[in-house]
Amino acid sequence: MTGLYSHNHEAQNNALSYSPSHKTLAHHFGASGYLTALIGKMHWVDAQTHGFEYRLEFNDWYQYLGPKTKLYADELGRPNSGSGLPEIDDLWREEGDPWKGHRELDDREGSVAVGRVSRLEEKDHFDSFVARESVRFLKEHGTRDQPFFLISSFLKPHDPFMPAERFAKMFQPEDMKLPASWGKADIQHLPQEVRDSIRFNRPTPELRDEHEAKKRIAFYYANLAQMDDCVGQIITALKELKLDRDTIIVYTSDHGEMLGDLGLWQKFEFYEGSCGIPLMIRVPGVQPGVCGTPISQVSFSKTITELAHVCEVAPNDGRSFADLVHNPGSRASHGPVFAEYALGTNRAKYLIRDGDFKYTFWTHDIPELYNLRTDPEELHNLASLPGYTKDAARLKRCLFEWHRPQEV
Repeated sequence: MTGLYSHNHEAQNNALSYSPSHKTLAHHFGASGYLTALIGKMHWVDAQTHGFEYRLEFNDWYQYLGPKTKLYADELGRPNSGSGLPEIDDLWREEGDPWKGHRELDDREGSVAVGRVSRLEEKDHFDSFVARESVRFLKEHGTRDQPFFLISSFLKPHDPFMPAERFAKMFQPEDMKLPASWGKADIQHLPQEVRDSIRFNRPTPELRDEHEAKKRIAFYYANLAQMDDCVGQIITALKELKLDRDTIIVYTSDHGEMLGDLGLWQKFEFYEGSCGIPLMIRVPGVQPGVCGTPISQVSFSKTITELAHVCEVAPNDGRSFADLVHNPGSRASHGPVFAEYALGTNRAKYLIRDGDFKYTFWTHDIPELYNLRTDPEELHNLASLPGYTKDAARLKRCLFEWHRPQEV
């Protein structure tokens, strides 16, 4: 949203907000005369608007739900700001969880249920709310003379893994296949955190069982199908209103999901299932294509503003990849891709992806090095092998030239 790496802003975990001095895409587009709107999840943890003039988020959904909010509180089973309850952590900081003692709890072993059919009607799901209100925004504001910048941000396929019945029926656990890397991780050559997560998934311990794992995969796919249906409603509205002719459309996500790869679940790690994300950009008049060049989402701000001919009102860390949007088959290099996670903690780690190699520097554990061309499933950590010490040293040096970890 800001085009800044974590070490250059204050929001280094989900409980921290960043300074109002940092400018977002909404500030850039607003300064160019756009009506800026956010409908859905954004996981800001305070009341800042961050440049958006029109906003509908979780708390507005709860107003729509009224007493049915309890059904969603039951599904979560505990406070979960990542799923919007609370939307702002500080509101519950002093007095505690107001839903404690009022939820109908199930028999889950951990904090996140394997999954089940939601008791909410399909029309009452957060994602249906986001789609419906996005279409309302397009009808009321999209056809005016003022250009618009709209983010429609869905919760699904994030937990809770409780889709509406129509989508749950599409996927049966017995039809699901476990990932090819399931049970094949070389535990002895992995960082301790990864080993622990493979042996015991704390949020959902039941996933140690293959049947429960297949059940989770089925409900995850159902969540994804439901979100996809909601996206389709917005695309249909754009076409019916003839707004698709001059509207740039982007589909992306903030992170992936391991979904059993290497025996891991959720996000948190720098394996492809987690840090590899979908990114589709449709620009009117530009021929579609598939791009194989790795890029960073930090560069999204510079790219989308360039494509829309909007000036950024503040500098950031990104580099535009608009050239790849116009020519997806281009072999032009965009340099290494960097990432960082859990800064300032004993879980901090930093990543560099350069060519075929991906190197992860753990500040308190062993490094990881994978050749993604010969080992796309990331089964073989090459970092300590004699034949790869020079590659590991080169990548670590390049990583430290980009940013030397504060924990070192």
